[in-house]
Amino acid sequence: MTDFLADRKKMVKSQLKGRGIDDARVLEAFKTVPRHEFLDESQWGAAYGDHPLPIGHGQTISQPYIVALMTTHLNLSGSEKVLEIGTGSGYQTGILAHLAKEVHSVEIIPELSQRAGEALRRLQTTNVHLHVGDGSPGWPLDAPYDRILVTAAAPEISADLISQLADGGLLVAPVGERWRQVLEVWKKSGEKVVKEKILPVVFVPLRGQFGWQD
Repeated sequence: MTDFLADRKKMVKSQLKGRGIDDARVLEAFKTVPRHEFLDESQWGAAYGDHPLPIGHGQTISQPYIVALMTTHLNLSGSEKVLEIGTGSGYQTGILAHLAKEVHSVEIIPELSQRAGEALRRLQTTNVHLHVGDGSPGWPLDAPYDRILVTAAAPEISADLISQLADGGLLVAPVGERWRQVLEVWKKSGEKVVKEKILPVVFVPLRGQFGWQD
């Protein structure tokens, strides 16, 4: 089996460390989790490039730097329960599983959830729970969550998501217009929620009740 370890090390050095990602645990996760395993074999040659790639159904696997940036802002220590909205390829899910205690990931497209599950099983990932359904209102069954990550563009952050965030928890999401957003970090402290804007981004639209309808 080709493990692309040299490619991962190069990706971490040039794309992540070179752009200011300095969290040692995050960097180690990106060296460890094989991005190519979440892609079709025909795409393996481009798996560690500095760009997103299509995964079918109008969805993409995000640029490694953006995955790392969002992960870094979750500030994971290893003890957290995380909710991911939008499993997609499963790569971000695998990174979260490497860094958190437990991950719940919701995907609205059944075929993508199935493929992600196959990849995660190949990698013997045991602390991930995959759910198929509309994740835009969150996943209340297993709430509260210490961290929530939204991996598609949301018009706004719904009260449902905030209600599922534990006290002291963090939520990271791209929020804004359909094809132009700002990456935001929300921190919950009691009844108060503080929002910080990080940088402009472009993500595929979030689907579902609190996403884009067309």
